Amino acid sequence: MPTRVIIDTDPGIDDALALVLALQSPELLVEAITTVSGNVHVDLATRNALTVLSLFPPERRPPVARGAEAPLNRSLRTAAQEHGEDGLGELWRHRAVDGTPRYQPGGAAPAAMDAVTCLLECIRHFPNELILITLGPLTNVAHALRRDAARMQQLAGVVMMGGAVTVPGNITPAAEFNIYVDPEAAQLVLASGLPLSLVGLDVTERVRLTAEMIDARVRPLGTPLSQFIVDCTAQAIQFSERVERPAGMAMHDPLAVGVAIDPLVVHTERMSVQVETTGELTAGMTLADRRPLRPDLKAPANVSVAVEVDAARFLELFLTRMRTR
Repeated sequence: MPTRVIIDTDPGIDDALALVLALQSPELLVEAITTVSGNVHVDLATRNALTVLSLFPPERRPPVARGAEAPLNRSLRTAAQEHGEDGLGELWRHRAVDGTPRYQPGGAAPAAMDAVTCLLECIRHFPNELILITLGPLTNVAHALRRDAARMQQLAGVVMMGGAVTVPGNITPAAEFNIYVDPEAAQLVLASGLPLSLVGLDVTERVRLTAEMIDARVRPLGTPLSQFIVDCTAQAIQFSERVERPAGMAMHDPLAVGVAIDPLVVHTERMSVQVETTGELTAGMTLADRRPLRPDLKAPANVSVAVEVDAARFLELFLTRMRTR
């Protein structure tokens, strides 16, 4: 039986790839997609999620519920410099033969209920079955905990893309983007007692999708889905080549979905992790207690942190799943 999941996301190029991977994987059954402000404002994130779903037949499109517009206590910071103004690598530039946009939501609309209601309703329908995969800031999850913490405890697990426990950040020297955007929400989630797994920069930076991989394994497929991958990743790969040392686009969000599909792609360690919310230079830092002390002398571990990754195993999974299902 496939694992039931709900995906909370802020598409974003790598979010779009993560959604494609989830929808292409028979191990997962995507019950709903909820959107949040992060890489782009939630209105654009919602449109982008619907655009991704338009690549799939109607029977494979889960509902999309719009979520939080802004972090709990802060102004929103987006990532247009990496993802483009539209969040999907400036897909507006690509046109069909008749001159119409190649990619658009296709007339679909988001669900009537908001993201928090959608999440809590999914848990009510599938108690102790549902895994929540978070690919953006944790604002929606924090709101859901505030509304109904008891219901949230019926999640089977939470796989979060976020944090940088043993490595530098990517938005500041200390902080990873998703946690930095809403550190108060992240700290609330880490203190919730939920069964948490953290897939952060410690492993995602080691998994790179290159232009050579796209040209060899994706472009030749010649499908609308493969063309979407080619078009939306081009800007991100160029961005990484300009500003980052490793070649290729880091597969942050797809790896989090990959962990839900195949937990063996990463090795995890139980740690006690907190989020810095007040530091002038360290806001959003994910601080783990890694001191060599007896366990009883430290705070109890609250999250399983991915510290090693089988990059080749994951990339083969991703590239294989890009074929038409």
